[in-house]
Amino acid sequence: QVELVDSGGGLVQAGGSLTLSCVASTRSWRTTVMAWFRQVPGKEREFVAQTTWNGDHSNYADSVNGRFAISVDNAKNTMYLQMTNLKHDDTALYYCAAGSTLSTEDRPYYYWGQGTQVTVSS
Repeated sequence: QVELVDSGGGLVQAGGSLTLSCVASTRSWRTTVMAWFRQVPGKEREFVAQTTWNGDHSNYADSVNGRFAISVDNAKNTMYLQMTNLKHDDTALYYCAAGSTLSTEDRPYYYWGQGTQVTVSS
C-alpha cells in the first residue's frame, strides 16, 4: 500500500506563488506516473500536470502551462508543483496522485493524497 501526503497549500494574492509537495511512502510500478489534479466544489476533478520519476513525459493542462512546473526528487520520494502567477481561477483543492499509466483522466490513478487547499484572492 502506498500513502501519498500532499501539503503546501494556503492563501495567496493573485500574481503570487506557492509550491505544493507530495511525499510517497514507497514506490513501485504502480507509482511510475505522478500527477496533480484539482477540484472545486460542484465540479469534476481536473487534470493539472503529470510526470514520471525520471522526469520524462511531463505535461500540463493548457490553463496552467507556462505558469506551473512539476518536478520530482527521487532521493526524497517527493513530487513538487511550483505555481507562479496564480490567478483566482486556480483556487481549488489540489490532490497528488500516483499510477502506472500516463493519463489526464483521474480513473487510472491508484493512489491519492488527502488534498491541500489553494486559495487565490483577487
